[in-house]
Amino acid sequence: MDTSDFKNGLRIELDGEPFTVLYFQHVKPGKGGAFVRTKIKNLRNGKIVERTFRAGEKFGEADVEDRTMQYLYHDGSSFVFMDTESFDQIPFSDEQLGDSKKYLLENLEVDVLFWKNNPINIELPAFIVAAVAQCDPGMKGDTAQGATKPATLETGAVVQVPLFIKEGEKLRVDTRTGEYVERVG
Repeated sequence: MDTSDFKNGLRIELDGEPFTVLYFQHVKPGKGGAFVRTKIKNLRNGKIVERTFRAGEKFGEADVEDRTMQYLYHDGSSFVFMDTESFDQIPFSDEQLGDSKKYLLENLEVDVLFWKNNPINIELPAFIVAAVAQCDPGMKGDTAQGATKPATLETGAVVQVPLFIKEGEKLRVDTRTGEYVERVG
């Protein structure tokens, strides 16, 4: 596999780490060799790196596998997921999950990424539905167009919501941006 195989979402191994290609652009300058400008995301730690490669540079394909797993519980030190087919349970630490842990609901199905048969990260569904655990009431007269207030979800995430949202209501939230999408009836 080389730079001509690049496409968004391609998983490659680089410097002994698994990456996914987020963006790429083939560049042919007037003089000198062609090259490929990329943005790649480290699948182990989530860091995004900009990197330039010579045209035709070779790579190994990352030995990455996705498995659907269900989030079971948090035991104080780790988050436990269960394989929906084999029922094997796998713990993840706070550091491994990063911000993803703010959107975990019991029984939520996620894709767990395995690299060389070791679990390295999770991919949340694009949207979750969670109840509002705490938010202040909107004040009468706070009717400016698009005004928002913070609301804490049952998962612990804090989301900016419209003033009409009340405690106990269920909301659809985009896990990629952390933004309120809509109220769910």
